[in-house]
Amino acid sequence: MKAEPHFVDNHAGFRLAMTRYVRDDEPRGHPVLVVPGYGMNSFIFGFHPKGPSLVESLVARGLEVWTVDLRGQGRSIRGTGKSRYHLGDLAVDDVGAAIRHALAHTKTRATELDLVGCSLGAALAFAHVACVPSAPVHAIVSMAGLVTWKELHPVVKLAFGSARLAGLVRFTNTRRFARLALPVLVKVAPSLLSIYLNQASTDLSQSARLVQTVEDPHPVINREIAEWIRRGDLVVRGVNVSAALASMRYPFMCVVAAHDGIVMPATARHAYDVIGSAEKELLVVGDDELKIAHGDLFLCHGAEQRVFAPIADFLARHAPEGEATRQPGRSSS
Repeated sequence: MKAEPHFVDNHAGFRLAMTRYVRDDEPRGHPVLVVPGYGMNSFIFGFHPKGPSLVESLVARGLEVWTVDLRGQGRSIRGTGKSRYHLGDLAVDDVGAAIRHALAHTKTRATELDLVGCSLGAALAFAHVACVPSAPVHAIVSMAGLVTWKELHPVVKLAFGSARLAGLVRFTNTRRFARLALPVLVKVAPSLLSIYLNQASTDLSQSARLVQTVEDPHPVINREIAEWIRRGDLVVRGVNVSAALASMRYPFMCVVAAHDGIVMPATARHAYDVIGSAEKELLVVGDDELKIAHGDLFLCHGAEQRVFAPIADFLARHAPEGEATRQPGRSSS
């Protein structure tokens, strides 16, 4: 597997970091763009403590995979861009810049790509296609993602109970704090940690590497998430993304973590229930013996078999011959 770094101008004063992963042979199907969620970057897509990562699993199936760090994430570089930005900037401008770059530099012959959105990244993916109906997107995969809040864990409700307070609080050095706190929580308060990671399901011995995916929360995004929670529906740049789901026709796969405390199962599967796609699949991961929470989807024991292979199979099934001539799978008229 080759990893090729790219930097992309988002035309808003940031250079977004992207990486293309591909084998030596010609990739098949559509390029796959993986979009990270909130308070994280793309590191976790290429990391697994004991087995193949998400990226490695997809590339092993012959797919060309792109990861992106949006503004404020990972290796992305702030130039003249403002430190204050909104969900709409991430969803429309950053995701759009990443899509254009991936398609301009793909080794496939495809003219559209597949989006894999992780947590908030799924909301950004849906917001992008709702705001940009002509976006060259073929299929969408949501990994513990959401569009409409249907069920809320008490911890999340407490954290985002006040939009005003959420927008005032600034966090710095979150990665350093996570590096110190994670081993302590594993030993002292595993039940608190379990809304995100389960020690019995995921090997947490490499916590120093794992926390490389952690980023500082952004106060403006905090406020917008709090307003979104209160409203229920996702609204981006005046577009009600939740309402737009019913008219979407993209092949869609919804991956739900059965014991997720960040995006609870009822919230995660709601997009599957309401989207207008004729071709859609639901994958619920975890049971009473192997509890799978939010982060466990990427890191759990047997993640390749339980999560990554089904996603790769779904993408392969929806990559017919002659895909370069297909029209985008956007909303119906």
